[in-house]
Amino acid sequence: MVPPEQIDGAVVRLSPSAGFWRERPVLVTGATGLLGSWLVPELLDLGARVVILVRDVVPDALLATSGAAARCTTVFGDVRDGALVERVLAEYEVDAVFHLAAQTIVEHAQRDPRNTLRSNVEGTWEVLDACRRSGRATRVVVASSDKAYGDQPALPYTETQPLEGRHPYDVSKSCADLIAQAYAVSYGLPLVVTRCGNLYGGGDLNFNRLVPGVVAAALDGRRPVLRSDGAPLRDYLYVEDAVSAYVALAEQADRPSVVGRAWNFSTEAPLSALAMTRAILDAAGRPELEPLIEGSARHEIRDQWLSAAAARGELGWRPRFELRDALVRTVGWYRDYLSERRRPIRSAA
Repeated sequence: MVPPEQIDGAVVRLSPSAGFWRERPVLVTGATGLLGSWLVPELLDLGARVVILVRDVVPDALLATSGAAARCTTVFGDVRDGALVERVLAEYEVDAVFHLAAQTIVEHAQRDPRNTLRSNVEGTWEVLDACRRSGRATRVVVASSDKAYGDQPALPYTETQPLEGRHPYDVSKSCADLIAQAYAVSYGLPLVVTRCGNLYGGGDLNFNRLVPGVVAAALDGRRPVLRSDGAPLRDYLYVEDAVSAYVALAEQADRPSVVGRAWNFSTEAPLSALAMTRAILDAAGRPELEPLIEGSARHEIRDQWLSAAAARGELGWRPRFELRDALVRTVGWYRDYLSERRRPIRSAA
């Protein structure tokens, strides 16, 4: 357990409270994704009774392979089915909701904006309206993204900046974020919004993303391919640090100074795609591999990173993992995963 630390002269607890979550009924949407696959086991270990809303069975998902899914109550359905969500809230007496479900691949959003908008926007209002109608949840955490800010003239992003997404994925996150805020302001829904940068860690099976793609290439002895020119700056947040952020925020969501607000979570140390690639190669023990710069990425914001000053000062949150330690843990997970599959995965990062 992480001991208390001094922040701005006050002692704050940076570790979750087991007593808070014990026997608390929790609904998690998007549980089979990267964040959900780490958040759900944490909630289970803290004693929560977790219900997951799952659209598809994903046998390779970390949630399934870790055994965590078997410890949950699983409901099959779509977040756009508000009546189903309302039934789940009532039947399982859900007290806390983590709404993570979304289509998260930028390239897919560009190819298929219609379904991305339906999933990310319609799915959000249906979940929130079910929460409004049921009146059960005492806290709702909605996953937004740094992409919701769009291309801003001043960096880092702060929570006071407007949401100005322009491309399909960015717009879907701006819309979902604003919808969440509307439900907080207009209906008093007890929700908070999270805005994180690029999450990474073991369990991400979207190998067209930078981190898993580069790790797979390194472990296969191939030169990784970068779709960008290598220069765009991004926030990279290790998934276990993101989990601690979500849990800490949910625990404090009933505080008047916390509820109804959006919160940035970040290491506040942006890296270029090329620098991140080299850090991954080093963690994988393959620093000699030279990345191939493809430069084909389109419709992506050049530079993005977040200020987490509010989360540090008001929530007492800060990341626990240094970049190299997090990458070594990530590489180790993929080494085990790929060795079990016994075949290389070929994809571009």
